[in-house]
Amino acid sequence: MQAHSAPLPRTGIGIDTHAFAPESSDGAAQVPLWLAGLLWEGERGLSGHSDGDAVAHAAADALFSAAGVGDLGTHFGTDRPEWKGASGVRLLSEAARIVRAAGFEIGNVAVQFVGNRPKFSPRRAEAEAVLSAAAGAPVSVSATTSDGLGFPGRGEGITAMATALVVAVNP
Repeated sequence: MQAHSAPLPRTGIGIDTHAFAPESSDGAAQVPLWLAGLLWEGERGLSGHSDGDAVAHAAADALFSAAGVGDLGTHFGTDRPEWKGASGVRLLSEAARIVRAAGFEIGNVAVQFVGNRPKFSPRRAEAEAVLSAAAGAPVSVSATTSDGLGFPGRGEGITAMATALVVAVNP
């Protein structure tokens, strides 16, 4: 077996799920929807300790997993009041900083969002630009429905799964 002169890349997986926040008695959203770093006007928001941005949270968790430095709860858990209400973009940016401080460079992050709404494709490029800027590396986002199955199909919430690739800078 030949020794590698360059460090091998490491991959990580992140998943995040949030229920939709309750609606007001008139059916209006009480909480704004933040998803993939974007505000979705007129859409029902997600419940969570921070802004509930499942896409940004899954991306951050995948980075932590790839670098082996804990998870979203370790760094931004509900026991950390300073992160209450924080934006997903802020969490992703901080996750990227933590991963780089641990000696890794970020190759990319890919996120799959599962939900019936919002209609994602018209804002994909905008979302990818915002998330890539936060991570300081390419972030791609794709979206799908669950064909009416499970909690996303019943319109109860959103889930997102992400993978990340990192490489040790000085192994």
